[in-house]
Amino acid sequence: MKKSLLQGLTVFNTIALLGLIAYQFLIGSERIVYVDSNKLINGYSGMLDARKSYQEKAAVWKANIDTLTNEVKQQIMTYEKESGKMTQKERQLSQELIRTKQEQLAQYQQAMNAKAREEDQKMTGEVLTQINAYIKKYGEANRYRIIVAATEYGNLAYADEELDITEEVLEGLNNEYEGK
Repeated sequence: MKKSLLQGLTVFNTIALLGLIAYQFLIGSERIVYVDSNKLINGYSGMLDARKSYQEKAAVWKANIDTLTNEVKQQIMTYEKESGKMTQKERQLSQELIRTKQEQLAQYQQAMNAKAREEDQKMTGEVLTQINAYIKKYGEANRYRIIVAATEYGNLAYADEELDITEEVLEGLNNEYEGK
């Protein structure tokens, strides 16, 4: 009886040990890491170039708005200076012209604001598509099962810093972008 109980325990221990090894192997092969999405986006050369391009466009839009604003101001000053010499009909026409210019300026500003939002969304979308494509390729190449993105909003409550691959991904992403 003791011998059979001892054999049973040995078999049980062997099975338990094999189960533990298999469990550890499976858990160990679950390669889960994370990236800090803010560091990744803000450090990505593609995003830096896109922002620079956007800022150049925004400067042109602002210059156009400033020019139109100055034209309206100039017309108002001219009207104020010369209105005393004008007939009633000339004053009405000048006031109407100024109102029309002000309305056109307001419409142009609205159009430029809408264009700026659209351009920003397009730029951001393109950059995020590049980053996500690279992360997928990186994950597959390094046999990661999951790459989690930590955001400023706390989507990742805690992770060991050893699991943070942000710098590696950022370096590879920038190298790929710069054609290295």
